[in-house]
Amino acid sequence: MTREPARYAGSCHCGVVQFSIETDFPELTTCDCSICARKNALMVKVHESKFELLSGADNLAEYQFHTRTARHYFCRTCGIYPFHRKRVTPDYLGINVFCLDGFDPSGIPVRATVGKGMP
Repeated sequence: MTREPARYAGSCHCGVVQFSIETDFPELTTCDCSICARKNALMVKVHESKFELLSGADNLAEYQFHTRTARHYFCRTCGIYPFHRKRVTPDYLGINVFCLDGFDPSGIPVRATVGKGMP
């Protein structure tokens, strides 16, 4: 079940980092890599042209590991992970849908991706 494309507002827990995305939610994904399994995020893939960081850029901490290609972002104040720049498709971001205002993931298919098996 996809939805009509729409703009959604999102933020970290403390509200310092605020962003918006445009998507129709074709699917949501989980990942089993070492960091995604620990943060237990449910993500939607959004092209960088459909993402806008509205505030808090200076409050984002970046974490990289393994190949140092993917860029994981966290709020320095509350520690919440709102999004990351993807490794395989670096022009896309993985957005943590639990950071979207009033978003209900019910009815959207969830695909499990294999991250820990990536070379």
